[in-house]
Amino acid sequence: MLHVAEAARVSVATVSALINGTATVSPELTQRIEQAIRDIGYKRNAIARSLKMGTTRTIGLTVPHITNPFFTDVVSVIQQAFDRAGYAVMLCCTDEDLNTQDEQIRLLLDRMVDGLIVARVGDGGILKGIVEQADVPVVLLDRVCEGVDTDTVVLDNRSAVFDAITYLANLGHRRIAYITGSFDISPMHDRMEGYRDALQAAGLAVEDELVRFGNFHEVDGYNATMQLLSLRDRPTAIFSANNPMVIGTMKAIRDIGLRCPEDISVACFDDFLPWAAAFQPQLTTVAQPVQAIGEQAANLLLDRLAGNREAPPRKLMLKGRLMIRNSCHPLGAIARSVSA
Repeated sequence: MLHVAEAARVSVATVSALINGTATVSPELTQRIEQAIRDIGYKRNAIARSLKMGTTRTIGLTVPHITNPFFTDVVSVIQQAFDRAGYAVMLCCTDEDLNTQDEQIRLLLDRMVDGLIVARVGDGGILKGIVEQADVPVVLLDRVCEGVDTDTVVLDNRSAVFDAITYLANLGHRRIAYITGSFDISPMHDRMEGYRDALQAAGLAVEDELVRFGNFHEVDGYNATMQLLSLRDRPTAIFSANNPMVIGTMKAIRDIGLRCPEDISVACFDDFLPWAAAFQPQLTTVAQPVQAIGEQAANLLLDRLAGNREAPPRKLMLKGRLMIRNSCHPLGAIARSVSA
């Protein structure tokens, strides 16, 4: 900074006032200082300035799968919101690994982020401790964490799956299979609850052999579908708890020589429109309000950063929407009445 002051023929205090915005500097002096900065290639010390100002204007964001279209879109919305507010976003992908998540959150805190948005994985015990020790506001995204008392934005997952399974049951399906992820995270627990409740409401039994577990990847959906289709009394419909796994489901149906929806109906959670519409047949899906989820998460954190630290934690629960396309086919008497 001294070199800039000497080149511009002003005091160090004047240079500091302009760079840090702590005082008004005349247009003439501003022009001389900015020219001196360009001439000597001076770069602001962001860390030193952050220590002085008490903010880095940086947000930490962790998601489990950046390749999942849902999280890809949510990240984009959040990034745009913070860009408009003058914040940078540091993004970390945990790949559903608990140790990776905890290491990344600690790394973000070491980088002195002003706040965190976390789509958590696994057991919340360690995350609870980290959040309690961190002197920054935290917003949980997509997934609640037992014992962590902080702002949260989630979907009403139970109702969303309840509506989808009820739709399949109303088409005449009686053996509806379900491919889910780990129950360690709240959306999978709530979606399974919606599946069970919908079957019971339709007077159908909840059969363990029709439920298969995966880890949210395409290969998991493929393997689970192969297992389901090898059953002596195979399902007539399959619901996948996320969209990467349903890609595996569709490939398995093709590889085994069956057709969708003529031989088996398929629906899934998450509606990445270009992807769902490009499938043949076009997939029936549960659409999450991605724009609203991302914007609400950003707004909650920005409100805390603006000084509203003492307000009670807020939990926003948004609604999904069933997008009916042509991957589901009516069965039995329902099919006959439709054709008639």
